[in-house]
Amino acid sequence: MRVLIACEFSGIVRDAFLRLGHDAWSCDLLQTESSDTDEKATRHIQDNVLNHLNDEWDLMIAHPPCTHLAVSGSRWFKYKKPEQEEALQFVWSLMCASIHRICIENPISIISSHIRKPDQIIQPWQFGHGETKATCLWLKNLSKLKPTNIVSGRESRIHRMAPGPDRWKDRSRTYQGIAEAMADQWGGNAWGEDA
Repeated sequence: MRVLIACEFSGIVRDAFLRLGHDAWSCDLLQTESSDTDEKATRHIQDNVLNHLNDEWDLMIAHPPCTHLAVSGSRWFKYKKPEQEEALQFVWSLMCASIHRICIENPISIISSHIRKPDQIIQPWQFGHGETKATCLWLKNLSKLKPTNIVSGRESRIHRMAPGPDRWKDRSRTYQGIAEAMADQWGGNAWGEDA
């Protein structure tokens, strides 16, 4: 299966699909975090994902930037109307892509009130990480993710992360357990199992 992981520089979700034998690619304006000598670095398209939506993908999982969308920054909304409109248009373009199966992932955001409510809200603690971070999924032709490893602990580590130059990058990374659930449940094993 050809899989596009849109707006992902970390390669976490891409690599989960690669491990199961899929033709998976990440695409982001940023360079991938894989080293240049890493074979996985060749599986990254550094470009605007809108230029690649028609490249015959079977599945797209998109992580549009939440800077102007997340309600955690609502105190700044009155100052960023044009940026919000542009961000919402970007999300809409991803949702309307002519790709059979699509997941749009974002925190609690204005996507819910301006486009539509999410199909599912998941938490890291449902997938093996003892933390809270409500994550919304807007799904097209995909089943809801089933929890794989419910663990105790409800630490709000992401919310309380100390300020720093890479804070936004660290906050945007997909949890490994969630990435593996996406690959297992939406992709299956490319060498024999159907999704």
